[in-house]
Amino acid sequence: MAREVDLIVPLKPPHAGKSRLRGVSASTSAVEHAALVLALAADTLTAAVTAPGVRRVVVVATDPAELADLRDLDVELVAEPGTAGLNGALRHGAAVLRGDDPAGVIAALQADLPALRPAELAAALGEADGRRAFTADRHGTGTTLLVSAPGGPLDPRFGAGSADAHAASGAVPLGLDAPSLRGDVDTPGDLDHARALGLGRHTAALLGVPRAA
Repeated sequence: MAREVDLIVPLKPPHAGKSRLRGVSASTSAVEHAALVLALAADTLTAAVTAPGVRRVVVVATDPAELADLRDLDVELVAEPGTAGLNGALRHGAAVLRGDDPAGVIAALQADLPALRPAELAAALGEADGRRAFTADRHGTGTTLLVSAPGGPLDPRFGAGSADAHAASGAVPLGLDAPSLRGDVDTPGDLDHARALGLGRHTAALLGVPRAA
């Protein structure tokens, strides 16, 4: 891919995210749940920073201090201003990146892709090819990746029915077969699907299952 892409990854406080996954780790405690949320994010970020064509990865968080360990993954932590929600956090991250490179390509990536393969992310960014585009999740209703055109608005529409919302706003749906990129984890069933694809090392270690080859 000729043009490099800067990624924004939004992340809620670990203790507050992924409420439907409570109890799937070895313990039902809040500490163990937060560890699972962080493991999902760490595997997503590990893949993202090594994907060909990715230049920067910015994590937008309510409290970056809670995520200090993620700095070891070569990501940048940016504080989310106020309580603007997911789309507000993404708009803030986009503004930060646009301040450094007004003509660049920026993309939003969900933080719950523990089976993500760098090659699949790179392939999606390449397929976007200068267009505002998105990848739907495996159910076809949500969005796991949204890419801007060079210098263009990201215009995130995440939330219920985001795939339709992004398509209605002019984003091009990407058609590549990328199961690890489409495999976000919101429910225990989603986690089982990601496990079948092959989890990254952080989530695999936490759950005590073999990691992906």
